[in-house]
Amino acid sequence: MLEKLKTLNPEIEFYDVSDREFASYGKIINNLDTTEIIEVAKKIQNPESGSLYVPSQEEFKTLKIASDIETNYFGTLPTQVGYCWGHNNLMNTTEWHFSSEINIAVTPLVLILGHVWDIQNGMIDSSKFKAFYLPAGTAVEVYSTTLHFCPCEVESSGFGCVVGLPKDTNTNLTVETEEKLLFRKNKWIIAHVENEALINRGVVAGITGTNYEIKYK
Repeated sequence: MLEKLKTLNPEIEFYDVSDREFASYGKIINNLDTTEIIEVAKKIQNPESGSLYVPSQEEFKTLKIASDIETNYFGTLPTQVGYCWGHNNLMNTTEWHFSSEINIAVTPLVLILGHVWDIQNGMIDSSKFKAFYLPAGTAVEVYSTTLHFCPCEVESSGFGCVVGLPKDTNTNLTVETEEKLLFRKNKWIIAHVENEALINRGVVAGITGTNYEIKYK
């Protein structure tokens, strides 16, 4: 699959998440048993088009892995385990948090990643980003300094990705702020200049260059 993705997407640097290039973006987690949560997640129906995100997925709350993530990766701080799933193949946007994020690939998927330090005056060129392939079942920690957004599918049936974060991340702001890039709680975001839908919702246009479209067939 990785070689196929590299061939079909020559305009972006493509790597497997196990490659050394991933080291500054995050790390693979080998001590989480993802079997149960993947089985539960696979029962959640994909939308016909577009993607969905729930910050805290009800079906995940009672699973052992939810408490393991809270204890081992967020130091017992209140944690949410949510789900991002559906259909997507565009870069479109990027975001970051002041915390790591745990991702579990329910299906094989691609993450388009960058570094927050490459944002200058609220702008970044898409050439600063790289694509990483995650086989199904892979769990990773994505560092707080890593730019990321909705995974891209590599199957026509869509993608599924479990998302672990500090509680209330990605939920609506409850206080006014002058920080233009803060879009939700613990969620800073900039849109590609071509992403009119988010720009019309008040997201700052900050990504220039190619709006990468991940091709897999």
